[in-house]
Amino acid sequence: MTLPAAFLDRPITHRGLHDLDKGIAENSRDAFEAAIAAGYGIECDLQFSKDEQAMVFHDYGLQRLTDDKGPIRRRDAKVLQQTKLKGSNNTIDTLEDILQLVDGRVPLLIELKDQDGAMGPYVGLLEQQTADVLHGYQGDVAVMSFNPHSTMKLKQLMPNVPCGITTSAYDPDHWPLSKDKCAELREIPDFERSGACFISHEAADLDRPRVAQLKAKGVNILCWTIKSQDEANEALKIADNITFEGFTPA
Repeated sequence: MTLPAAFLDRPITHRGLHDLDKGIAENSRDAFEAAIAAGYGIECDLQFSKDEQAMVFHDYGLQRLTDDKGPIRRRDAKVLQQTKLKGSNNTIDTLEDILQLVDGRVPLLIELKDQDGAMGPYVGLLEQQTADVLHGYQGDVAVMSFNPHSTMKLKQLMPNVPCGITTSAYDPDHWPLSKDKCAELREIPDFERSGACFISHEAADLDRPRVAQLKAKGVNILCWTIKSQDEANEALKIADNITFEGFTPA
């Protein structure tokens, strides 16, 4: 399996086409509508609510993006759907809400945030909920996670949906993981057994030999997060497509 062409023929907005100066928050309805209007793809993130609903939200804690605080995992979906995103008129949405909004108009790249806490095997609930919600969705969609165990579970649940691993240089100074775990994940050792067909790799680390090895095998290479045209031009020497924010790609 490979990514559908729709994920490769247009840049992908990182958490939607957000711009807080215009009152458009990341991972918000307005950000996704703006991406659709511009014809871009959409990347979004999923976290789990207390009542086990897939919520479109990046952080584990609420404080950066809302006026609330504490783990998103301790709030029910109905409460989160009434929680306003800072600097905007939008609230936190469920995945089901966003699927209805996008409705196949542009490709949707969904990243499940690690629920194990240490990139380990204690996953499954968010993956199952995601699969349940995506069942019957007719648009171009792909799913991915930093946790290869999550990717493996997604592939088991959705064998006909492209699954990928979000990958990184795993600098231990920037990750709440041991140096040994960072060193392990850095080399993307689980790609083949996970059932993945693509990676989305940290742009500054695209020259890693393992990325070249996967590309030589025909694996699609996406990258994150591009913030200028110069960065885009450099990344596209290796990557098949970019995930971007903060500028308008050529």
